[in-house]
Amino acid sequence: MRIQVESVSGAARHLQKGTDAPASVTIVSAEEIRRYGYRTLGELLQSVPGFYRTYDRNYTYAAVRGFGRTGDYNSRILLLLDGHRLNDNIYDQALLGLEFPVDLDLIERVEVIHGPSSSLYGSNAFFAVLDVITRQGAAADGLEASLLGASQRTSGARLTFGKTFPQLGEMLLSASWRDSRGNRRLFFPEFDAPETNHGIAQDADRERLHQWFARLQLGEVTVQGVYGARQKGIPTASFGTVFNDSRERSTDRRGYLDTSYAHRFRKNWDLAARVYLDSYIYDADYPYMYHPQTSNQVILNHDYSNGAWWGEEVQLAKPFLSSHRLTVGSEFRDNFRQKQSNLDLEPFVVYLDSRPSSTVWALYAQDEYAIRKDLLLNASLRHDEDSVFGGTTNPRLGLIYNGHAGTTLKLLYGTAFRAPNAYELYYVNPASGLPNPNLRPETIRTAEIGLEQYVGERLLWNVRVFQSRIAHLINQVDAGGGLLYFQNGGSARTTGVELVSEFRLRSGLGGKFNYTYEHAIDPGSGELLRNAPLHLANANLLAPLLAGKLTAGLDLHVVSSRQTLAGNPADAFVLANLTLLSTDWLPGLELSGTIYNLLDSRYGYPGGEEHAQDILYQDGTTGRFKISYRFGAAR
Repeated sequence: MRIQVESVSGAARHLQKGTDAPASVTIVSAEEIRRYGYRTLGELLQSVPGFYRTYDRNYTYAAVRGFGRTGDYNSRILLLLDGHRLNDNIYDQALLGLEFPVDLDLIERVEVIHGPSSSLYGSNAFFAVLDVITRQGAAADGLEASLLGASQRTSGARLTFGKTFPQLGEMLLSASWRDSRGNRRLFFPEFDAPETNHGIAQDADRERLHQWFARLQLGEVTVQGVYGARQKGIPTASFGTVFNDSRERSTDRRGYLDTSYAHRFRKNWDLAARVYLDSYIYDADYPYMYHPQTSNQVILNHDYSNGAWWGEEVQLAKPFLSSHRLTVGSEFRDNFRQKQSNLDLEPFVVYLDSRPSSTVWALYAQDEYAIRKDLLLNASLRHDEDSVFGGTTNPRLGLIYNGHAGTTLKLLYGTAFRAPNAYELYYVNPASGLPNPNLRPETIRTAEIGLEQYVGERLLWNVRVFQSRIAHLINQVDAGGGLLYFQNGGSARTTGVELVSEFRLRSGLGGKFNYTYEHAIDPGSGELLRNAPLHLANANLLAPLLAGKLTAGLDLHVVSSRQTLAGNPADAFVLANLTLLSTDWLPGLELSGTIYNLLDSRYGYPGGEEHAQDILYQDGTTGRFKISYRFGAAR
């Protein structure tokens, strides 16, 4: 129960102390995932300084430091799984809800690297990089089984097998499934009329998924395969569809096969290389009544995307001149399939059949220079060349002072970009919309000062001050006649302060607190951005009970009011979740129960452009019970 300086691997592409990392870093451990009952990455991120989430009953979206456009598919966050890029090649989407293709029980830790990191990772490393690190086979050490039951007629199961091979490597295999019928009746006042079932969406919130994970490490070679598929009913009648039609649903399928190699040569040359093949498929059915004045016929519209790509990465690192560590690397990605289509099923009408392709290559270099024993300068630079828009170069600088009394001071500056994705470049929908293949990347410049202080082994506090200037934002604009298309032109500026503290007592009582003030505006008008609360506060409290055989974890979130797209206020709210976890009743047995929205708060998130609802209200109090057992655990 002591606070220790944690290590991070994603900030500089190698393992180092968090106090030496050229970024502010938050780490969420497997223990915290279990003790606070997190079900998705989105819920986990909600506890991280500067992050807040929205959920539109289809996808989970993360907003960062005051910037949270509804329905932007999380394209300004780079999501990695064991260093493998998970953002797809159609929407550049980071899947943060149950559509994330890996069971959270397989996660060892999540590294949240705040600030721009395009100097090492390229596009989408705009506001943050999330590096999800999975467990090793030794952590499972045999067979594990898990069952869960939850509110809204929800059930699920997981089966995991792990094994180590002495002096050779390890293996981890896992399969998971989950099924939820969701809310039986969801009321939306925007549709409160007799012809739309008085605003009640009946049995339209269903969700089901299955996930597969396999990793085999033999010596210096690791082969990893991931596949996840989720189908979700959409009860909100998004995009002007027919309300209370149970056929409206979306399906996401995400998978990859990755082979990596790591070797240390003589004179401390470290080589890391990987080659991979990825796939992402999205398909959805939307029921439309195209001629409501003359006909009651409902036509089913099918929206489909199929992305496939392969790529390779090579990185070399070496210490030299006693005070430098040089890292150089290259990447290549071939997006050989970026298919998008949209059509009516009956009568059969095709509105879109787009089949572009693209390539990206990049070179980067990083030097970590120990000016003195307590002063480190990190400088990195990367050039990306994209076959669609050309080239862009992005630097990052970090000056890091580690004092003798547990003090760390960081001065950070970096730039990043988000490339226009295939959806923004080429998509045309049946009602309106035009392609724009001339889009340019969005850009950001961020400066940050961070002061971190360890007080013994029981207390930590941290203060961060930041400002980001965003330019060339891609906005959807009216071309006239009701036709919409994407165009560069928007800008934003976010300024804020993050306060973070952590304590752990000898009794086992511990906690984390953070508060964020964020002021996000449109520099042209001076107005606050939509969906941008001024204040965020989070608290995580952990208390041992029954002589340590039981722990209680309280997860508390406070979000101030924010404006919706219509300019109305979405009220402030307090959201509390309580988890009881037992790990010591019987060897190998773990029991947990969580009450979500313990206070039964009525709260909602701003709707997106595609919603008739200005505010999408969320569930009241719900619960989950979970049982896990490790076979053959020592008594």
